[in-house]
Amino acid sequence: MTLTASALLLTAPAAFPLAVAGVYALAGLRVRRPAVVATVPRQVPRERAVLVVEAPETQAAPQRYPSAWGALASPVAILVCGSLLAAAVVEDGPRSAYSGLLRADALTAWMLLVVGAVALIACASAPAYLAGERAAGRASARAVRRYHVLVQAFLAAMCLAVVTANLGVLWVAVEATTIVTAFLVGHRRTRTSVEAAWKYVVICSAGIALAFLGTVLVYYAARQAGIAEAWALDWPTLVARADRLDPAVTRLGITLIVLGFGAKAGLIPLHAWLPDAHSQAPAPVSALMSGVLLSVAFAAILRYRVIADAALGPDFTRALLTGIALLTLALAAGLLLAQRDYKRMLAYSSMEHMSLIALAAGIGSLLALSAALLHIAGHGLAKSVAFCASGRVLQLTGTTRIGRVRGLLATTPSTAGAFGLAIAALMAFPPFSLFASELGIARAGFAAGGGLAWATAAALLLVLIAFAALAARTARMLLGPGTPVEEGPASTWPLALGLTACAALGIATGPLTDLLHTAAQAIGGH
Repeated sequence: MTLTASALLLTAPAAFPLAVAGVYALAGLRVRRPAVVATVPRQVPRERAVLVVEAPETQAAPQRYPSAWGALASPVAILVCGSLLAAAVVEDGPRSAYSGLLRADALTAWMLLVVGAVALIACASAPAYLAGERAAGRASARAVRRYHVLVQAFLAAMCLAVVTANLGVLWVAVEATTIVTAFLVGHRRTRTSVEAAWKYVVICSAGIALAFLGTVLVYYAARQAGIAEAWALDWPTLVARADRLDPAVTRLGITLIVLGFGAKAGLIPLHAWLPDAHSQAPAPVSALMSGVLLSVAFAAILRYRVIADAALGPDFTRALLTGIALLTLALAAGLLLAQRDYKRMLAYSSMEHMSLIALAAGIGSLLALSAALLHIAGHGLAKSVAFCASGRVLQLTGTTRIGRVRGLLATTPSTAGAFGLAIAALMAFPPFSLFASELGIARAGFAAGGGLAWATAAALLLVLIAFAALAARTARMLLGPGTPVEEGPASTWPLALGLTACAALGIATGPLTDLLHTAAQAIGGH
């Protein structure tokens, strides 16, 4: 692969969504100026008449704007770039461009494939969801255009966080996701959604501030170790010279970074934004936030973990990540038991699965990290299907209360079937990939022995509690009598595609096997 081709493949995942966002934004400026009609009110005498300007409805005809299906171009481009980069890095090693600012290794390619796959499901579900919102009078043509612009910018920010090798740019990209998604969380402009957006901004900004301080400390340690200013935040350079970093400064910096990026990943202690934001955002946006935003933030932690292990030894990050994982899992399991809102239920399920990924990162073996990456992909696919289906359920029932939803299988068999199968996947039923990944995490934990074996046993007990809570509440929603409602194929085929992909990964990773193992080795698997 030539340098030009590498630069193109590394640039396109972030540049293409920005281009699509520009198309949607510019299309909104092409509205014809409304005709101005001067009329004279009848009740006013002729000699005292005042001209009254009346403007017709400013919403332009739908055909004047890019179709909602045009948003699918970005996920397809991301998947194509991820696939080509995956083939290149497995065969010839990492690729870089722009003096190392952008870089692709196996972890980059894997995350691009996950982002593209989840975005494909979310963007394909958006037209039916937005049509339902417009039919109910909850969204205008302008709001729909704004939605598409923000979603495309969101995809661009996540892809930039994945492909950059500079840890400063990584921080900027993750911060950009906070700014963009804040507007998406408050998209409906209700009191509850605006409150959730502000809560999201405040808590995640606090977390990102901690991550910024940690990044500054790592930069300081790198400069003190003699690394040149231009390369002091370059990830490959830091990994190669991590043994020179000051242990005390590095330890404090890594702790702040784990807490900061952990806030974006939904981990304790800065997790409180997640259930509110996920429950108030539009369903496709919740799918993107839960399916890939959390994983992109945790991928940043995985990058720093390699530096910390080389500088401090594996025991520090093992204790830190395992402790955070168990605390988050315990909180998520307890809140799932008391949950009465199905969108918040899915949000707490995301905390459960991110804690399992954190536990696997704490174990740190090749098997554990491979299982963690497989879990990232499986969780993203299953959770995106679950959230998109829940958006359809909300539009049909008008409520998110579990106790007020009955007989979904009889009312909307396609949507209810997709929702039920997605929950089954999240509960790690075979053949879905989460069964294989959770089994791999358990095997790796018990094989590590000592305290990790006990931590794995405690985690499995908490997972069983979460399993019981999800099963009981989902069964209550699905079962019972109901009157069938007509469903269009446009609202169900993306869900079927996501479930099929999740099941396929659970049966065999196929051509992704080498990429998965190479990615696990790139982040310190041994």
